[in-house]
Amino acid sequence: MDIEIKPVTIDDYDALYELWISSEQSRRALNPVDDTREGIERYLKRNPNTCFAAVKEGRIIGVILTGHDGRRAIVHHMCVHPGFRRLGIAGRLVSCAEEALKKEGIQKIFGLVFKDNDPANAFWESRGYSLRTNLNYRNKSLNENIPAGE
Repeated sequence: MDIEIKPVTIDDYDALYELWISSEQSRRALNPVDDTREGIERYLKRNPNTCFAAVKEGRIIGVILTGHDGRRAIVHHMCVHPGFRRLGIAGRLVSCAEEALKKEGIQKIFGLVFKDNDPANAFWESRGYSLRTNLNYRNKSLNENIPAGE
């Protein structure tokens, strides 16, 4: 299967959004502010070298958005279209993101995965991402349009 990995640009937004809504787990992770075109454009301006898309025949079938604060990185969005899973695409995307982050001097990456997303949790475990049980993840929405979460 001929799949190209390329950097994500804002011109990819419509295809990214279409990809995200193709999966129930990805739809759950979207919010109505940060995942708009404007929100993703802000994100890509801060992280121009660490976000990648998998493309087959001109169609985006996978994406990883990773960014950092100069110390640690986070995987914010990772999605492979349901029709293209189990082909190694996610692994390729993660490898590209990890290499890009290393080039920027980042030594540690974390990501958030829904507890009930067994396939994703198994994938990240297989890539060497350990489960932290000694931390509580807390968030606060500063915008009434963004749900606080469960």
